[in-house]
Amino acid sequence: MQLSMDGRIALITGASSGFGAHFARLFVREGARVVIGARRTDRIQALADELGDKALAVAMDVTSEASIQAAYDAAEAHFGTVDTVIANAGISADGRSTEVSAADLASLVATNFNGVYLTAREGAKRMIAAGFKDHGRGRIVLIGSITAELTAQGDAAYAATKAGVAHLGRQFAREWVRQGVNVNTIQPGYIQTEIAGDWFQTEGGQRQIAAFHRRRLCPIEALDAPLLFLSGDASHYVTGATLTVDDGQVL
Repeated sequence: MQLSMDGRIALITGASSGFGAHFARLFVREGARVVIGARRTDRIQALADELGDKALAVAMDVTSEASIQAAYDAAEAHFGTVDTVIANAGISADGRSTEVSAADLASLVATNFNGVYLTAREGAKRMIAAGFKDHGRGRIVLIGSITAELTAQGDAAYAATKAGVAHLGRQFAREWVRQGVNVNTIQPGYIQTEIAGDWFQTEGGQRQIAAFHRRRLCPIEALDAPLLFLSGDASHYVTGATLTVDDGQVL
């Protein structure tokens, strides 16, 4: 099976660090041109400089529809119509449900759910307008989390947004099933990234790792093959799927 991204134009949100930056490097390595979006413009510009002429950095705030539209406009002007969208941007708001502020809750929903919704919707609108129904090469991948399937202390709101993302993926897939746009969701397990901070180095984090069946974190590279599959031509007949990649952590 070929998992090449040759000829594809991908837009990746939340690309200033963590998953998004990793995905951008992966896609360029596999032949894609990438539009890397985030609010921290210094970071995405440094990443674009590293990746060369196959990358374009765009300021992008996924809580703003105008910002999302401007990012797609810049992508089209530079590379052409985006055919692969990775809706990855997300934040956390740790704390017990009785303690998380209304402002933090609103910010979490605005980024983790509304941002995914608006990013995917704008990409689909443009793919549909560009006639993707004729060739079926539209790909949208939503990045969820295994917390959508778990209960735990201190992340109820975050987990609920990720459960919403998983269902949103199925809803979008059904809505656009005849428009040449495939929509799927990847639910990563616990992986050491910037959003996790130093949690896994603490005593509580070490206890959490010890409770996993394989007593280890999932490496970020475990996401590479699934993401390439769902983002490329090999997944022509796959839409509406939710794929968990967690090294068995959720079992």
